[in-house]
Amino acid sequence: MSLFAVFSICTVAKDAAGVAGNVFAFGLFVSPIPTFRRIIRNGSTEMFSGLPYIYSLLNCLICMWYGTPLISADNLLVTTVNSIGAVFQFVYIILFLMYAEKSKKVRMIVLLVAVLGVFAIILLGSLEIDDIQMRRFFVGFLSCASLISMFASPLFIIRLVIQTKSVEFMPFYLSLSTFLMSTSFFLYGLFNDDAFIYVPNGIGTVLGVTQLVLYFYFENKSRDSSREPLIVSYV
Repeated sequence: MSLFAVFSICTVAKDAAGVAGNVFAFGLFVSPIPTFRRIIRNGSTEMFSGLPYIYSLLNCLICMWYGTPLISADNLLVTTVNSIGAVFQFVYIILFLMYAEKSKKVRMIVLLVAVLGVFAIILLGSLEIDDIQMRRFFVGFLSCASLISMFASPLFIIRLVIQTKSVEFMPFYLSLSTFLMSTSFFLYGLFNDDAFIYVPNGIGTVLGVTQLVLYFYFENKSRDSSREPLIVSYV
């Protein structure tokens, strides 16, 4: 097989993995919709926190910037998925602000301004770096760190599942979407030879597998225990 044929196969595989990652990421982006239905229905944010949407927005903006041709070559699918994600996070933040009490609203606005300020500094600062490789390393390191911390956030839920022996606080489809998206972009990064993509998504894949294994393990245990008789007779 010629080198050209191998390159063509890798390119097709990379693009297929990137498109799949975009599709599976959509499952993550729409996952907060039930929460916001409840917020709108009750007219209050109750005990919900807006921090995850603020943090997700920053993560999407940094990764979106990394995928542009000004930073890294041939990563358009990284830009598209994170652009869509940033729009979703903006919408969620606006809805949260509409229904939040005054103290939460002020805090959210301050954090939103801070996030936009941080992103502006990253964007303008990276453009000041003339060496394209150093620019890519600078933004890539930040996007990698951001992704790893985002994928590490379910560790709290994993610990909670183990402690409570219940999957009530770990929605199956959210865990599945995380696993599929991470795996897709892990393969995308490998085919594109981009460590700033395959390293954090490789970690996300491992954590996604962990969540799914725990889900099925404790779900099956819950089913088994539910079959036990409510009244035990001793003869």
